[in-house]
Amino acid sequence: MKNLLCIALLLLFSEMVFCQTITVKEYESEELQDTRRIKIHIPTATEKDSLANYPLTIVLDGDYLFDLYVGNTKLLTYTDRAPKQIIVGIQMANTRNKDASINSINSGLTADSRSFYLFLKEELIPYLEDTYNTSPFITIVGSGITANLITHFLKDENPIINAYICLNPTFNSDINQQLQSYNLDKLKTIDNTYYFYLNSTEQIGSKKHANITVFNRYLQSLEIPNFNIRYDYLENSPNAVSAIGEAIPRALSKVFELYASISKEEFETKIKPLSPLDAISYLENKYLEIEYLFGTNIGIRERDIFTIEQLIIDKKNGDSLKIFGKMILKLYPKSPLGNYYLGLYYETGKKNKKALKQYRTGYGKMDPSDPNADKFYENVERMLRKE
Repeated sequence: MKNLLCIALLLLFSEMVFCQTITVKEYESEELQDTRRIKIHIPTATEKDSLANYPLTIVLDGDYLFDLYVGNTKLLTYTDRAPKQIIVGIQMANTRNKDASINSINSGLTADSRSFYLFLKEELIPYLEDTYNTSPFITIVGSGITANLITHFLKDENPIINAYICLNPTFNSDINQQLQSYNLDKLKTIDNTYYFYLNSTEQIGSKKHANITVFNRYLQSLEIPNFNIRYDYLENSPNAVSAIGEAIPRALSKVFELYASISKEEFETKIKPLSPLDAISYLENKYLEIEYLFGTNIGIRERDIFTIEQLIIDKKNGDSLKIFGKMILKLYPKSPLGNYYLGLYYETGKKNKKALKQYRTGYGKMDPSDPNADKFYENVERMLRKE
C-alpha cells in the first residue's frame, strides 16, 4: 500500500512539473563570445493571472539544478506557499570552474568569471526582463563555487538581485572580508527587501563546512533589517547531493515567506501586539507588497482575514470592525464577509436596525445550498428578536 501511495505521489509531482512550458534557447553572448544553452520555465497562465508578472529566478549549474528547482517551486506554488516564477537554467562552460573561477591572489573574479558575471548582469537579465512578464523580484541560485560567484552581485551600489540561494557553497577563505568591503549597510537605505540563504552539512568536507560556519556567524552579526539571513545545518543528510535536495525547499520557504499566508509565528511576533487599525494596515500592506514584488494581485486570503478577526473584535470593543468590514467589501464586494463585520459593528453599538440590514444584505449574497447559509441567517434571526 505504501508503495502504491509513493507511486501516486510521484506521478502527481511529475505531472505538476512537466505540464509547464519549458523553452530551450541558444543564447549568443557578446560578452562571452560564446553560445550558451538556457532553459526557460514559463508558468502556465490561467484566465485569472493571464496579465500577471512573475518573479525571475536565475539558476546556475542549470544542467542539474534546473529541474530540481522547478519541481520544488511547483510544489510550493500548488500549496500556496510561493508565487509562480519564470525560471531560467544556464548551461555552464565545459570547465565549470571557468565561469566561476576566483583569482588566487586577491579572491576577486578572474577575467573569465568576470565575463560570465557581466553576461548575467548586463546581457541575460535585461534580455529576460524585456522578453517576459517579469516582476521586480529576482532570485539567483548557485552551488559550490557558483554560490561564491553570486555573492559578487552584492557589491553593486544598488544590487539588482533580491535573493541569493547558496547551496553547499564553496566560499573564499576570506569571504567575510570580501563582504565587509561591499558595505552592506548601504542596503538599509534602499527601499527593497533582500534574502541570503546558505546551507551546510559535514558531508561536504570538514574544511568547507568550517568556512561556511564562520561566514554564517559573520552574517548573523549584521544588523540590517531588510537583509534576511537563513542558515540550515543539515545534520542528517547522508551526502552532499541529498543536502541540496533538502536545502532548496527550505530556501524557497524563506525567500518567499512574505507570499505565504500569515503563520502562527508571524501573528504572534508582528501582529498580535498591534492595535486593530495597525493590524488592518499590516494586512493591507502585506498584500500590496506581494503584488509589487511578485507581480500578481491575489487579494487578501480569507484565512488571513480570519486570523486577525478576533484581534479586531476584542480590542476597543470592536470599534475597528467598521473599517475592517468596509475594507473587505471593497476587496470582495460579492462576499457576505464585509456585511457580516459591519453588522457586528452596528450590533455591538446597539444599532440593531443597521445591523439587521447588513446581515440581510450579506445573507442575500449567499447561495441557499451553501452549508454556511443557515448559520449566517442566525444573525438575521437574532436581530429580528431584538426588534
